[in-house]
Amino acid sequence: MTLETTLPAAVLPLAPVPALDLAKVQALQELARSCGADGITLTTQPSLGWLLGGGRLHVSLAAPPLVAATISADAPRDDALTVYATNNEADRLALEELPPNVRIHPVPWYASVTAEASRADYLTEACAEAELTTLRQRLGDADLAAYGALCREAAQVMTRVLETATPYLSERELARELAAQTLDLGADPLVVLVGGESRRRHRHPLPTDAPLGDRALAVLCARRQGLIANVSRWVQFSPQTEAQIRYEGRITAIEKAFLDASVPGARLSDAFAAGCAAYGRVGYDDLEWRNHHQGGVAGFAGRDPRGTELTDCVLPDRFALAWNPSSPNTKIEDTILRDGETLTVLTHDPRWPTQRVGELDRPLPLVLA
Repeated sequence: MTLETTLPAAVLPLAPVPALDLAKVQALQELARSCGADGITLTTQPSLGWLLGGGRLHVSLAAPPLVAATISADAPRDDALTVYATNNEADRLALEELPPNVRIHPVPWYASVTAEASRADYLTEACAEAELTTLRQRLGDADLAAYGALCREAAQVMTRVLETATPYLSERELARELAAQTLDLGADPLVVLVGGESRRRHRHPLPTDAPLGDRALAVLCARRQGLIANVSRWVQFSPQTEAQIRYEGRITAIEKAFLDASVPGARLSDAFAAGCAAYGRVGYDDLEWRNHHQGGVAGFAGRDPRGTELTDCVLPDRFALAWNPSSPNTKIEDTILRDGETLTVLTHDPRWPTQRVGELDRPLPLVLA
């Protein structure tokens, strides 16, 4: 017997992490100087993913990042960054997850990278939360190219998986296939929700062994290169009723109110208020919006930030949205780009059934009757 000494053909090398974006380094330096600080320290996944090209900076998805980063305000742009990483992960991160030629400062595995990176004269994320959110929201060309590819592929996963579903399939079985195909994209399945007919009242249905039944909701949030695609879809195994068609019309009208108000220069809180006000206009209780969060800005966090009456950040010229209005009967969610006056659905698969709402094709349930 001869042992194979080569990798199977299906095993492909990791895609290279992009070079460090020095414009982002410069923006952080300017932020630190504007606050009278000698630099800034980044410690959260959204900010580190935005700066470092979206490498996988975790082992456990439930744990904080393995790294922290400092940017000196006065150093040359190409020498301002230091990444702090635990010594047992530093070599792997340098080879597979971090931009090339980044300076890495090893930290003992039993110590805190955050504590090691902290500087008394450096700005912390907590002190610059609003400014960092604004920087992350503005999608550069490279960010947008990566995001568009991920969103498109995540939507295709939804189509492939749901078009093979049956009413006898369990929620867990459907979720397992969604997660597996997401991993095949080189993405992390951060959220996989499936709710069948018996659990339709739940708006965040963690999958169970219950069968899908007549109608089911699937939700996928997938992260790759630091960016998170958000998409929800319905599958149904009988013809739609007139009541269901009305519910679909109502929820798309509410989403349109959110999107129409989410324009460059607007405050997120005002866009949130405009969308929430639409519930009463289309026939729901005026306070239906209180029964579930409504979404917000998308990108390097699931929502960056989630829209509320208090999120008064000013929306930039180009950014992504994932509003998700819902009712006891339906829900809608896509990742949508706002570029000036133009809206583009990033999580679009032309094979999925849609209806035209304003300037956008919005998803209908996939009916497999």
